[in-house]
Amino acid sequence: MAELDTRRRVPYYAQWESRDLVGAIIAGTASARDDAQWERSGARSPEEYEYWSWRCCGMACLNMALDYWCGFTRPTVELAKECKAAGGYVARDSKLIGLIYEPFCAYVKDRFGLVAETHTGLSTRDIHAALASGCLVMASVHPDIRWPASAAPGRGGHLVLVVGADDQALYLNNPSGIAASQEYARVQTDDFERFFAGRGVVLHPPVGGGAAR
Repeated sequence: MAELDTRRRVPYYAQWESRDLVGAIIAGTASARDDAQWERSGARSPEEYEYWSWRCCGMACLNMALDYWCGFTRPTVELAKECKAAGGYVARDSKLIGLIYEPFCAYVKDRFGLVAETHTGLSTRDIHAALASGCLVMASVHPDIRWPASAAPGRGGHLVLVVGADDQALYLNNPSGIAASQEYARVQTDDFERFFAGRGVVLHPPVGGGAAR
C-alpha cells in the first residue's frame, strides 16, 4: 500500500454525557443514572437516559460528524428517538434492535443532508480509500477494542468513528472508549481487524458545507 496519512482531528463525544464516567459505567461501579449531566442528552428522566445511553454509539458518531462538518450537534437521546421513528432502531420481543444501517442512512440524509452509504463487505483498504476522499467511517467493532492489545471476544456490536489512518494504524473516536482509547486513539491495523466485523457506514461531507439543524 502506498504511503498515506489521512489523520484529522474530529470533535469527540462519548455515548454518555460525562466522558470521565465511562470507565466506571463500563466496569459496573457506577450507573448512567449517576451522571449529573444526563439532562443534556435530551432524555426525560435518568432512567430513560440510562436505557438509551447503552444504545447510542451510532448517535455519538453522528454528532461527531455533525460538529466536524456543520458546527452543531443535537442531544443524543433526541437523535436516537428520531432515528427510531425513521426505522433505525426496531423494538422486538421487548428488546431494541439496531442500529439498522439503511434506515439510518435515509434518516441522516433527510434530517441533515448528509450522504451515508451502507457497506457490508468493508475492508480496512476500503476505509483508507474513504478517508482519503474526505469521508468519515462508522465501523462495526467489538466493544473490547477499547483494549486493542487484548484478545478479541468477537467482531462487531459497537460503532466507532474512524477519523484517520496512516500506513500501520487507524485512528478512532470511540464513544465507549476509556481514557486514552476515547479520542483519536491509534489502533494498529492488525489489531483493528481482529475486532472488526467488516461492515459499517461511510459518511460523506455535506455538499455546500451546511446541513439542517
